[in-house]
Amino acid sequence: MSGKDFDGQVIVVTGASTGLGRAIAVEVASRGAATVVINYASSEAAAAETARSVELFGTRAIVVKGDVGEDADCHRIVAAAAPFGRIDALFNNAGTTLFAPDHADMDAVSMDDFLRIYRVNVAGAFQMIRAARSLLESAPAPGAVVNTASIAALTGIGTSVPYAASKGALTTMTKSLARALAPKIRVNAICPGFIDTPWFEKAGMSAERLAAVRADAAARTPLGVASSAEDVAAATVFLGSRAARHITGETLLVDAGTHLGFRNMAITDRREED
Repeated sequence: MSGKDFDGQVIVVTGASTGLGRAIAVEVASRGAATVVINYASSEAAAAETARSVELFGTRAIVVKGDVGEDADCHRIVAAAAPFGRIDALFNNAGTTLFAPDHADMDAVSMDDFLRIYRVNVAGAFQMIRAARSLLESAPAPGAVVNTASIAALTGIGTSVPYAASKGALTTMTKSLARALAPKIRVNAICPGFIDTPWFEKAGMSAERLAAVRADAAARTPLGVASSAEDVAAATVFLGSRAARHITGETLLVDAGTHLGFRNMAITDRREED
């Protein structure tokens, strides 16, 4: 825990029923947030579990169902914070993907796949910011937006080509809106690498396959770890906090060094001496 740097604040987290979204909601609650609006798209029971975890810290939890790809739903999510007259931080974490990891198989994805993924991952984040703009501007300090992108945005890797492309678009939009909405709103993005969340199980991955994926992720990172949701949430929440008050338009990689390409192979540079 890093003090009470969210003391009394009103926070909105989309896609907060499980995984990184839940970890963000719990993290801000642990740091003193007064109210956390917990958005979910389909799993009411999981969202309720997030709410219970938030309430353990004495934080008010408000659960709102909504698909961020629908503009009306975005307004309904934001409306849950309206009685408090402000939103101090909006974490645009809701996202979706298609599991088509062989990027060379161009028949594995369709135009409908692109449109569905962009609708949630890009348009959804835009619509949430638009809906929340006035409440973010009403925060005592500049309101903060943190968009959950991905290392896929910078490297082109990931679960599918449409997913990687959507996250690239999200990082570009982060820069555009950081410039356009300043000085009243800060906009940043987080780019996680592998996160060990229930997402893989929901996609039908077997326990054995998931264990192999975890081991491979750890083997490929210089830090030698498979990141948990809590590992990434701490950095995500930093960008939404007052500690990051002079940061906007940035994309922060939180990937245990995956973007470096490979672990140090300890190659010895042997040179002959004269």
